[in-house]
Amino acid sequence: MPTYAYACKDCSHAFDIVQSFTDSTLTSCPECQGTLRKKFNSVGVVFKGSGFYRTDSRDSKGSTVSASPAASAPAAAAAPAASSAAPAAAAAS
Repeated sequence: MPTYAYACKDCSHAFDIVQSFTDSTLTSCPECQGTLRKKFNSVGVVFKGSGFYRTDSRDSKGSTVSASPAASAPAAAAAPAASSAAPAAAAAS
């Protein structure tokens, strides 16, 4: 059952009460019998579990990013650097 917050318009007495959805709204203050108003607060929403993020419904095979030649470029760039290092070392001797 939800908890509702009320405040009195006359004496400013504030309190919380647990009520069912079917219960009627309180109208009189328990302190001074004045008029009550229901207070509304912002609700914090927390999404837990799977299915709330963009990547949750995707598998690793169905990715929209395709393999490009740039992905193999670092390996290709490393090979010439290693082969050029050997002649430089031979020249230094």
